[in-house]
Amino acid sequence: QVQLVESGGTLVQAGGSLRLSCAASGMPFSRSSMGWFRQAPGKDREWVAGITWRADGTYYAPSVKGRFTISRDNAQNTMYLQMNSLEPEDTAAYYCAARQGSVSTRVYEYDYWGRGTQVTVSS
Repeated sequence: QVQLVESGGTLVQAGGSLRLSCAASGMPFSRSSMGWFRQAPGKDREWVAGITWRADGTYYAPSVKGRFTISRDNAQNTMYLQMNSLEPEDTAAYYCAARQGSVSTRVYEYDYWGRGTQVTVSS
């Protein structure tokens, strides 16, 4: 059974940093493209960052580029999102996702999803 489990979300002040983790099991993690998405209340789920299965390519939404860093450790079947210079606008539930093939920015192209971890940035 495929499982993706996010962790690391919490309440943080604006300007602070957090590192989210996504632990994967029951899937060929090392051969899967991965992504981070987020969803705020009343808004659609939006793509945040993506990483290839070899970690030789990383991609970011304009809203987070320069502040967030996506990475993965295939030996540990874990993906990370380092978030720096957090802003109140970053407040959302953050989800990790996996798919076969290339990195995608589209929600419907991902095969597996975690249940999310809440990040709240206070001003």
